[in-house]
Amino acid sequence: SPAPRWRRLGTPAGVLAAVAGAFAYVGVVDPDHPGHYPVCPLYRFTGLYCPGCGGLRSAHAFVHGDLAAALHDNAPAVAGYFLFAVLWVVWAARAWRGRPARLELGNAQMWVIGTLLLAFTVIRNLPFGAWLHP
Repeated sequence: SPAPRWRRLGTPAGVLAAVAGAFAYVGVVDPDHPGHYPVCPLYRFTGLYCPGCGGLRSAHAFVHGDLAAALHDNAPAVAGYFLFAVLWVVWAARAWRGRPARLELGNAQMWVIGTLLLAFTVIRNLPFGAWLHP
């Protein structure tokens, strides 16, 4: 017999709890104060910003409701927060109905995502892209 509906939500609920816990921690422990988080190794050794640089500051600003600062610190991360929210709702709804969660990205979608992140990384490391620095 199929699992009760509330049991089907166990994994999505666990993932949501973990993500909420991580955001709560970053919301309380400010990434702008040194000593709490490791420094990006790429930035430390080369001075270049990776696509994730500023992600913790972005999450901190996002938790505090400062969307402008979150977008400034790392716009792709903010897009990721909203994408996670949408995908989580779809996942939970499918689990509730007893359907498998499926996310199938084709090669074209993977290339688009990779190209956008690469462009973001290159532009933020060029002099005219300084406005994208975290």
